[in-house]
Formats: sequence, C-alpha cells, structure tokens
Amino acid sequence: MKPWILGLTGGIGSGKSAVAQCFIERGVHLVDADHAARWVVEPGRPALAKIVEHFGEQVLQADGQLDRTALRQRVFADPAERRWLEALLHPLIGVEISQYLARAESPYAILVSPLLIESGQHRMTQRVLLVDAPEQLQIERTMVRDQSSSEQVEAILKAQASREERLRHAHDVLSNDRDLGWLQNEVERLHHFYLTLKGGQA
Repeated sequence: MKPWILGLTGGIGSGKSAVAQCFIERGVHLVDADHAARWVVEPGRPALAKIVEHFGEQVLQADGQLDRTALRQRVFADPAERRWLEALLHPLIGVEISQYLARAESPYAILVSPLLIESGQHRMTQRVLLVDAPEQLQIERTMVRDQSSSEQVEAILKAQASREERLRHAHDVLSNDRDLGWLQNEVERLHHFYLTLKGGQA
C-alpha cells in the first residue's frame, strides 16, 4: 500500500528540525523541501543552466555552483524576477519531492517544508502537522541558532505565512514550548496515532 504523506511545517525557530529528527528515529521516511530545492540547482541539472542563461554568469561561484546570495539579491529586488524563478523551480522541486516520497517504505512519509502552505506544497500531502511555538520563543531560538538580531528574525517571521493561516491548514498542532523529553513523548503519541490512519484521515 502506498504511504500517505504528512506535511510538517512551522515558523522559523519553532523546532521543526527537532520534531523531524524524532520522526526519523522512529523509522519514518522523510524528505526536506529545502534539500530538494538545493538538489534541483546542482551543477549539471537543467535548472542551473536555465538560471545562468537568464541571470548571467554573476550568479555562479568560481566552482560552478550556484551563488545563492547573489541570486537572492537579484530576485528580492525584483518581484517579476522572483516569479520567473519560482515558476522554473517550484514544479521541479515538486517532482523531486514526489520521486523521493514514492520510495518510502514506512506506512506514512513526511514532507518537511517551512513554506508548506505558502508554496502550495501542502496540496501534495494528506494531513498537516504544525509545530507551533510562542513568537517570543521563536525569536530567541533563532537568534541563538543564526546569531541574528531580533529585527532580522522578525522580518523573516513577517514574510512567512501568518500563524493564523498555518493553524487554519493544520490537522494537528504540536506546541513546542517545553523540553526535548516532552517533545519526544508527543512525537511518539502522534506516531502511534498516524500508524492507525488510512490515507492520513481519522
């Protein structure tokens, strides 16, 4: 039987990675949309050639890898360029994710994506688990992790789907505001529940 797909999302600093790791330890097949986004632009892949053709050699590093910072500066400054890039990459990332999920041997598989809702990737899933945390805690965690200022973190929070929007799409919400032991128990509980589901629906 084909595994059903659980979408795992949450704002920056909510603890998505810790939750994802807990599921991996339970043998759940997991693909990370951010990794897929990196794979599609590796040297030798068609997407990279199209990006260079469109933006010029300035978006390449000396070793032929994509210079993400240079590309990001180009598309952030120009919404039309950003749309062009998204139109090229989103379908390719979708294919990459689907192929990877299709190899899953666990009863359900997980797609982790910070932009699950915004990118429309939630349409590839049968159920959505939102990792939620109080905004102040998200800001503190991210500042520690990325050595960034609270202004930088708040700017990222604003760019991501609003919390209300994410909660509206979520079937399950895991409030990650306690310690790791508690988190692991919650994942264990959800995992057992997910194993009883057919096609992701109770």
